[in-house]
Amino acid sequence: MRALILVDIQNDFCPGGALAVPDGDAVIPIANKLIEQFELVVATQDWHPPDHKSFASQHDGISVGDRFDLNGIAQVAWPDHCVFETHGAKLCSDLHTQLVEKVFPKGINPQVDSYSGFFDNDHQTATGLGDFLRSKNVKQVYVLGLATDYCVKFTALDAVGLGFETFLVLDGCRGVDLNSGDVEQAIAAMQDAGVALVRSDEIE
Repeated sequence: MRALILVDIQNDFCPGGALAVPDGDAVIPIANKLIEQFELVVATQDWHPPDHKSFASQHDGISVGDRFDLNGIAQVAWPDHCVFETHGAKLCSDLHTQLVEKVFPKGINPQVDSYSGFFDNDHQTATGLGDFLRSKNVKQVYVLGLATDYCVKFTALDAVGLGFETFLVLDGCRGVDLNSGDVEQAIAAMQDAGVALVRSDEIE
């Protein structure tokens, strides 16, 4: 069994959103095409409380884009985004969510961020995605979404770490590239960990 993992295709990460990824909405047609080809489709969803400590607004003297220590973990300061029950946190309306079997919220704990769809950044709390995929006897996962250099990267790395054969759908991802070269480095890190690169038109 194989599964398609849609990472954080949410309003706040698309044009006009609070943390818009450049060209982020371009992943939606790719996702919708592939959704039709997979028997099992799941999605991850940033779902932050309004006082989440990854938000620059929660810290004096810290601006968006700054790097700081959050409870012992390196953290980028982000604008307030994907606050639960807001429009920005919703999956994009153009995404064919009716064919998504289950959505896994993440980033719920205000004290720790959660880039990966599988674990919080401290790896102390799991979202349930790994157990769910195993319960469905999934062996292969295909990952796409937003953003390449953060949530897609860490979702793919954790998938490999959990023993899934993992594929990154290159044309189905877009990155933040906070620092020039971040996306290229993220892709290289995924490859080094054993993630295979594929384009959507190569998937049958």
